Amino acid sequence: MRKFLIFSVLTCTLLALAGCSTKGEASTLTEKTSIGLLVTKNGLGDDSFSDSAIRGLQKARDELGILFDYREPVEGEFTKSIQELIDQDHDLIVGLGYNSQKAIDEMAKKHPDQKFILIDAVSEHKNVTSITFKEDEGSYLIGLIAGMRTKSNTVGFIGGEQIKVVENFEKGFREGVKEANPDAEVLAEYIGTFQDDEKGAKTAQKQIENGADFIFPAAGFAGVGALKEAQRQGEYAFGVDSDQFFLAEEAVVTSMLKRVDTALFNMAKKLKEEESFSGEHIQLGLKQDGVGLAPIRIIDLTSEESTKLEQAKGKED
Repeated sequence: MRKFLIFSVLTCTLLALAGCSTKGEASTLTEKTSIGLLVTKNGLGDDSFSDSAIRGLQKARDELGILFDYREPVEGEFTKSIQELIDQDHDLIVGLGYNSQKAIDEMAKKHPDQKFILIDAVSEHKNVTSITFKEDEGSYLIGLIAGMRTKSNTVGFIGGEQIKVVENFEKGFREGVKEANPDAEVLAEYIGTFQDDEKGAKTAQKQIENGADFIFPAAGFAGVGALKEAQRQGEYAFGVDSDQFFLAEEAVVTSMLKRVDTALFNMAKKLKEEESFSGEHIQLGLKQDGVGLAPIRIIDLTSEESTKLEQAKGKED
């Protein structure tokens, strides 16, 4: 019910602000530069990946005058949703997440003159620009904080589906924890879903019962359940993708920001300036401001800990 209400409010707000159009208003999109967005299966209101993408397009609307519309792949209807966006004659169509790749590749082949962006996967089609993030670099910073501040020498990682993108989060987190505290143990579990917040909460509860005093979920909406459970248990946690502090203000120390919003705004600016899209693969890490940290709250790092963290932020490949 909570997710439905968030979605409804967001939808009404977006339509009221004329940032996107309904199907009946699709013809207006041809009058200005426009972008079509296919969000993840979680849809809007995930407080994470999809919401970050919408923020980027809202900024493009407000600052660049670019219109946008979006679709949610109800019941996995990725191809149908993309076709609807193509029918609206958008200048650029964006697919979020690896689940959209098959449909993007299919439609890119069918519509070679249409520009596409694929986020979190890599396409070989020349009319698809692929954008991936160096999640391990941002998660390394989270791991440093957890390793420096754990009192139990046990911290937890919760992944959604066990795919390469999420494994990158775990990899960086483990490396950061080990760098800061070689004696600390990382409990890791993949729950097989990004949608089930109750499953996320139960996994967090189990890790806390096993001694974890910091929990880092990279599990979409399921991760929201983990954050709230950490708060109920009086332990610390870290958000992911967006600044998730407001979801559990007594638990979330900081969040690993995956700047989908910034990436999409930059692509919108490129579109507005009529630059070419050549099907390149763009990788965004700390150096490119593609990942980073939200403000650190609740805990105060020592001078030594802050210095170590700042040094790590400047780390390059």
